[in-house]
Amino acid sequence: MNVKKNPRIYPEISSFKDLVKICEGRGDKVAFKYPVGKSFETLSYGDFAKEITAIAAGLTALGLAGKRIAVIGDTSHMWVASYFATVASGGVIIPMDKELAIGEIGGFLAGVEAEAIFYAPSFNEKIANAIGKHPSLRRFIPFAPSEDSENGDTVISLASVIERGKKELEAGYTIPDRDSKNLAVMLFTSGTTGTSKCVMLCEHNIIATANAACASVNFSGEDRTLSVLPLHHTYEMTIMVASLIYGIEVGINDSLRNLMRNINEVKPTALILVPLFVNTIYKRIWDSAKKRGKDKLLRRMIPVSNTMKKVGLDLRRKLFASVLSAFGGELCKIICGGAPLNPEMVKNFYSFGIQICEGYGITECSPLISVSPYFAQRRGSVGPAVPCCEARIADGAMGESGFVEGEIQVKGENVMLGYYNNDEANATAFTEDGWYRTGDVGYMDADGYIYITGRLKSVIVLENGKNVFPEEIEEYLEAIEEIAECVVVGRKGADGETVNLTAVVYPNRDLFPEGATNEQIYKVIDEKIAAINKKIASFKKIKALELRDEEFEKTTSRKIKRHLVK
Repeated sequence: MNVKKNPRIYPEISSFKDLVKICEGRGDKVAFKYPVGKSFETLSYGDFAKEITAIAAGLTALGLAGKRIAVIGDTSHMWVASYFATVASGGVIIPMDKELAIGEIGGFLAGVEAEAIFYAPSFNEKIANAIGKHPSLRRFIPFAPSEDSENGDTVISLASVIERGKKELEAGYTIPDRDSKNLAVMLFTSGTTGTSKCVMLCEHNIIATANAACASVNFSGEDRTLSVLPLHHTYEMTIMVASLIYGIEVGINDSLRNLMRNINEVKPTALILVPLFVNTIYKRIWDSAKKRGKDKLLRRMIPVSNTMKKVGLDLRRKLFASVLSAFGGELCKIICGGAPLNPEMVKNFYSFGIQICEGYGITECSPLISVSPYFAQRRGSVGPAVPCCEARIADGAMGESGFVEGEIQVKGENVMLGYYNNDEANATAFTEDGWYRTGDVGYMDADGYIYITGRLKSVIVLENGKNVFPEEIEEYLEAIEEIAECVVVGRKGADGETVNLTAVVYPNRDLFPEGATNEQIYKVIDEKIAAINKKIASFKKIKALELRDEEFEKTTSRKIKRHLVK
């Protein structure tokens, strides 16, 4: 599954100020392609650099340079420019989750004493109620204000900020130098375990991680991507920075509803996704083939294609053109992080002509920790630590793999400054010798490749004392095409002591005949789980199956909220 190692060609940067200069030098090259109604428009790198600089100058004119400023809304070049400009002008950006209730947003921003907020049109009405009432916000900057909402003192449109910035530029404004180790980003963790903390990152954290991403992935300035994940997540934002360092054309997805339309318009060569999207794409490939009566042919073509490739004849993109056309026809690589992928699925994607490289990270590490090398992948691994950090396994014991298995701990340029106003969390987050405790469990092979086996918080302890990581078993279950989503939990038996591993499943009802009953669906899935049970250790066997009628509740990065699965 490996490909030839290529030289990484990109301009390494040390600040957002550097990135702005690089963007200026690219002139008319397209930076963003984005939907406007039913058509698409573009923004060049040169104009994007002007937008950032003008906003930074405008913030300075408004007395907001160096202040804490939030940004919220759908992905747009204005969102990205506002983020860059806030940091470049010396301030602290606070990216907010647009799916939060407005009351939660207000509470979070009051807690970190934010003084201003940029927001998309979808928030005009929601935020109008906070104007004049919020304890810390004193400036409201809509990307596209509703009629008569701008008043100059409190509400000032982004266009007006840019106009003020242009006057500052005429007077000689330049983006200042700033200490890259000072606080620059405040992020609220999405909290799949039901908690949310405020992570503090410096500019150096983000830049070092973006440079490390550029050094580690098989991208180039000739690539096109589609920004699918929410920008308030560090994963998507750091990849955005890395894409712009490379000089990639970034397509913008305005909603999940329009995802396939936007993919076919942008025709991405690369995508950055989380496992839920990859699993959905994979199941869609097979569902489509099955409906056309071509699924058996597709399965036969995979080994034929693999054999031909081994003898130097790579016809994947011709043999599987119908599969690839559903994703714009030019997709050839996917970076995926957030949870383990089924290795067999990764292998089949490669057979289709799409290489998947799994990465691993956590918000507190800006977020990249490791990524599977495109030129030397190992099945089931998320690769070795990226250049800006190092990883180790601590508090471990010899596992079934033959390597010590324990908590993954990280040290390096990507590790956060700490949690805001949370001494208790900071005390437990780091070891005595300064390593960040990820809370993830795994092992490293002799070459430093990391393999993740589970989360300390989600571990299920059986009555015999054995630890079971549900993620490992879920990886097997996700290979069952009749399962759309699943979570493995431990249920107490009738004796109150026995722990039964239970698969809670949201079935893929599209694969069953119309009118199929829950009993019929249960029987099919239960039989396939029984087949899996024969392949795994006895203490890991699924003892019970539960069906659910609705999808699991998820974070905006499409991770299932485990703590809500009762």
